[in-house]
Amino acid sequence: MAKTPQTAFAAFELPCACDDLAIEITRWLGHLRAERRLSPKTLEAYSRDVRQCLIFLAEHWGERISLARFGKMEPGDVRAFMAARRSDAIGGRSLMRALAGLRSFARFLEREGKGKVGPLAAIRAPKVGKTLPKPLQIASAKRLADPDERAGEDRDTWILVRDAAVLALLYGSGLRISEALGLKRRDVPAPGKGDTLIVTGKGNKTRMVPVLQNVLQLIADYVAICPHRLAADGPIFVGARGGPLNPRIIQLTMERMRGALGLPDSATPHALRHSFATHLLSRGGELRAIQELLGHASLSTTQIYTGIDSERLLEVYNTAHPRA
Repeated sequence: MAKTPQTAFAAFELPCACDDLAIEITRWLGHLRAERRLSPKTLEAYSRDVRQCLIFLAEHWGERISLARFGKMEPGDVRAFMAARRSDAIGGRSLMRALAGLRSFARFLEREGKGKVGPLAAIRAPKVGKTLPKPLQIASAKRLADPDERAGEDRDTWILVRDAAVLALLYGSGLRISEALGLKRRDVPAPGKGDTLIVTGKGNKTRMVPVLQNVLQLIADYVAICPHRLAADGPIFVGARGGPLNPRIIQLTMERMRGALGLPDSATPHALRHSFATHLLSRGGELRAIQELLGHASLSTTQIYTGIDSERLLEVYNTAHPRA
């Protein structure tokens, strides 16, 4: 089979796929790697999903699949493939990823003038149950907010201190990353000059949250060495060039620290907010108070969010009930 020159991916080979289709898949995977910069794991998953789809379609249609035949796919073919995968006990999230990969390939073909595979866009994605990040251990959450943990990185000291201050704020006050990065300088008191913040959450609703003095000190340390002017009505956390700090920078920081500290992939900035709530609850915090701190409109949201289990409820019951 012909191979595309200088491709970043090995040529896609599958007996049930004709050469013209295999070449386009190879080019698509190379495009995702070079232009879209998808991770190797995502590329591997997309390649596997397309392979499984082609194997199914070859059996379903009883023929090898050419580029032209692939372009004649109908909605029923896509539904049949999804149903077959679901019968193999594949979960909704994996099915959604498979559909996303196939749609990405279809868009690539259309951009390259190789035809349009309309049915892939017409199929509704499977429903996926909501999942929440797992809480971190208390010791791990504290280490994430220590700038010394990244002392070996080739980055300016003020950036390391800034990132530590943001992560400490997410864990210390249970903020969403958008809420932390939306704070103005005037919103944050100096250490010893206050112990609360007014943050703007979802739906543009404001709420008051407590902030620890050691977190305020970390923020003050960052402000003191930040090389950019921080106006009172401007963002307190800024990027390398002085503009508003992009949330992706903090997400990348967490990715680097996961590797350094040996933390699981579930250790994300949002997991620090989840850890804040879970750790408060485990130490006797009241559910309704945690609801207010998180800014949840419904108590049921907080109950799910904090992962209350039957053992914890039984403990509360045995401790608090007058007949216990």
